Amino acid sequence: MISSHIIRPLILSAALSSLGGMACAAPVKIALIETLSGPQASTGNTYRDAARYEVDRLNAEGGWNGEPIKLLEYDNQGTPSGAADKLKTAIADGAQLVIQGASSAIAGQLSEDIRKYDIRNPGKELLFVNVGAEAMDLTGAKCHFHSFRFISNAQVKIKALVAAMKAANVLGTRVYSINQNYSWGADVQQAIEDNAANGGYEVVGKTLHDVNKIQDFSPYVAKIAATHPDTVITGNWSNDLLLLMKAARSGGLKVRFATTYMDQPGNLANAGSVALGAYVVHPFDAEAGGKKSEAFSEAFKAKVGHYPVFVEPQTVFAVKMVGAALKQVKPENGKLNVNKLALAIEQTKVETPMGEWSMRAADHQVLLPLVVSVVSKDAKFKVDGTDMGFRPVKLLTADEAATPAQKTCKMKRPS
Repeated sequence: MISSHIIRPLILSAALSSLGGMACAAPVKIALIETLSGPQASTGNTYRDAARYEVDRLNAEGGWNGEPIKLLEYDNQGTPSGAADKLKTAIADGAQLVIQGASSAIAGQLSEDIRKYDIRNPGKELLFVNVGAEAMDLTGAKCHFHSFRFISNAQVKIKALVAAMKAANVLGTRVYSINQNYSWGADVQQAIEDNAANGGYEVVGKTLHDVNKIQDFSPYVAKIAATHPDTVITGNWSNDLLLLMKAARSGGLKVRFATTYMDQPGNLANAGSVALGAYVVHPFDAEAGGKKSEAFSEAFKAKVGHYPVFVEPQTVFAVKMVGAALKQVKPENGKLNVNKLALAIEQTKVETPMGEWSMRAADHQVLLPLVVSVVSKDAKFKVDGTDMGFRPVKLLTADEAATPAQKTCKMKRPS
């Protein structure tokens, strides 16, 4: 464990003073097992900052049963094996919930380890709060009762992206698919092909490439240019998206980009003018929700130092939803009953600046609104110190964005 983050603001004291007579219980401990060092630390730190923000807010409202919620932080060093080791430490430290987001591979490791632990330790179960890993299997063949996904998946995102761009008449009829060669990238590629008929386009080329190993995307840009696409759709993130955009700029590629992670900090600054006109599908846009989203953005900035972007809003809303469910569960023998918390999450609905979030009991996939935005100089909130930002094009409700539960999910529930 690298640190323990426990905030007990003065307002908490006031809140607790009003809770006299409440049954005593051990504080709930949430383990954040994230990539907090190495090349991907910038992503892991965004999950951490957002989790801290919302846990602090929940504690200001009284925590759980009059005790502050404790957020314990562990560095998985960007590997599944590192995450597995830190999970053991978190269990020894008394954690009952585990939060993680960066990397579906790491999420797969944690989800499976938690599933096995829960089978071996009835009455001492853990709960996995997945706030960012979007591989289909996590709510498909690998779903289980103690795993919840609080973000969309490839099918949901690409469906929303294609629908909004087609409605705006900016998608075209020729699409190129380029993605990272692992579970998430393969899922995005499949979703691009699955949505071709509804989008009215032909997939004129597709590439799966190594993850975070390519320094020069020029050959890939040349391959894309040779197919003369109208739009390039990519699920790339971090350096792979950044370097792809930079190579497109250097190569003079004249296409429209449709992305899932263009809002990652640094992307617009590095891509420059080539990003103008690019589209992104994301769970939050500071303009899309009017005064509600602007108020949330200002409150987040006041605490964290910048407006919420990238994976931060979804992490805040996920922890908010867990906090709302915690309020429905009373302590038993001085502790949180994790199985009852899981059942409460299935029934919980929370209002976010984008609209209502709820949890589908069949596969523990959150149902959430999504926004499709375009990079524009007309955006109200500028990004990365540039004169560009994300101007919302379409806000889809949770029902409009949803896709059906996967038939491969065979969830076993507590008897």
